Amino acid sequence: MSDRDSAPVEATTLDGNAMAGDLRELFAVDVTVAQYKCAGCGHADAVATLMLWGAAGGRVARCPHCSDVVLRVVRAPDRVFLDLQGCVRLEVPLTDD
Repeated sequence: MSDRDSAPVEATTLDGNAMAGDLRELFAVDVTVAQYKCAGCGHADAVATLMLWGAAGGRVARCPHCSDVVLRVVRAPDRVFLDLQGCVRLEVPLTDD
C-alpha cells in the first residue's frame, strides 16, 4: 500500500444550492430533444417521442415501446411537480449559444 492509498480523504459536503448553476443551465434548454431511458424496458429515445396523456393540470408521458410511465408533470398554482421515477436517465444536450 502506498502513502497515497493510506492518506486520509477530506470530503467537502455541500447542500443542493451548490448545484444551482448546473440546474439552471440544464432546465434552460428544450428538454423535448433530451434522450430518456425507460426504467421498465430500457428503450431509449427523445422525450418528444413519449406518448402523452393528461389534462392541462397534469401530464403523464409513457414509453412508446412498453407503455410504462416514464415521467409526470403536474402544475399547481405556485409550482410544478416533475416525477422522473420511470426514467433511468435523462441526457440533455447543451448548446453553445
